Amino acid sequence: MADRGPGSQRTLWSDGLGRVATRSAQSLIVLALVACVVFALTQLRLVVVTVLIATIVAAAVNPVVHFLREHRWPAGLATWTALLAGLGTLGGVIWLVGRGIRDEWGELVDQASQGIDQLEEFLLEGPLDISEQQIADAREAGTDLLTSEGFQSGAVAGATAAVEVIAGLLLGIVVLFFLLRDGRRISEFLITPLDERRKERARRIGNQSTDVLGRYVRGTAIVALVDAVVIGVALMILGVPLALPLATIVFLGAFVPIVGATVAGTFAALVALVAEGPLTALIVVIVVIAVNQLEGDLLAPVVIGKALSLHPLAILLALTAGTILAGILGALLAVPIAAVAWAAVKEWHAPADDEHSEAHEEPDERGSAEDSPAAAI
Repeated sequence: MADRGPGSQRTLWSDGLGRVATRSAQSLIVLALVACVVFALTQLRLVVVTVLIATIVAAAVNPVVHFLREHRWPAGLATWTALLAGLGTLGGVIWLVGRGIRDEWGELVDQASQGIDQLEEFLLEGPLDISEQQIADAREAGTDLLTSEGFQSGAVAGATAAVEVIAGLLLGIVVLFFLLRDGRRISEFLITPLDERRKERARRIGNQSTDVLGRYVRGTAIVALVDAVVIGVALMILGVPLALPLATIVFLGAFVPIVGATVAGTFAALVALVAEGPLTALIVVIVVIAVNQLEGDLLAPVVIGKALSLHPLAILLALTAGTILAGILGALLAVPIAAVAWAAVKEWHAPADDEHSEAHEEPDERGSAEDSPAAAI
């Protein structure tokens, strides 16, 4: 009978196949743990997404709070001033967009109705050989879709999502306030279990992540503002309705790298096509292409490239993965999360000599790290 003692079992697990089996089992355990964590995060997506967005916004707004603190403003007053200024700006933009939609919506509906009539006439009299019965069947199919149970359940889900958005917005304002005011204390609380050497490394990672995240958001906002201004001015010159709301959509879409501004510009071209005709829509498409080339070849590399330090392929893969996992929110958050993760990896392997440590401790002595929110990432 073969020897099955402890020595034989040690040999079984210490040979090549045994080591592979051990590593495979360890990998499976880690993957199972990651899957459990991801599942838990998806169940708490309202809290997770709210905290992530609040952290990103706090990293961008923190220099304003720091500037006020340097000029001897109390911490609470500086935080409230920056927060209310941001909310006031957002509210003003929403009011302007809503007013523009209200003033021009009737005209756009009339023009859209005329455009649909022209499209129907082209389909009937053009070279496509489409009959009136086919058009009637298509209309009936559209009506059935809008009145179907699936569409109505989708509308109910949309209403539920709207309630979640409002709740997340209120929670996000509260989280943002505390991150701006007590970011340093929150980060110190989170790293309490670590020893001093690891605490110092965690502080350096937090400071570097804050810097990268803030520069990314501010740089993206600059690029988005340029896109929105150029396209918005072009729409106004061409007389396209809803120029301000469309420019706002372009601004928001630019926060989704690579594809956001293009999709928003395409939507503007569709509105131009319905309202003003194919020639105006073609001009809008040319303007959108020119703006995207300007952004991709000049603005983004100069303004955002240094902040990210990511290859375009890495950005594309992060964007794709984020979209698959979490839809639009994933597309918005994937790139900044990837940038912060890469900054943390680089800082983790950076030499922790005295000069490096002093370079990161200096902001603490000036007071900036005291309010740093993204150290709590």
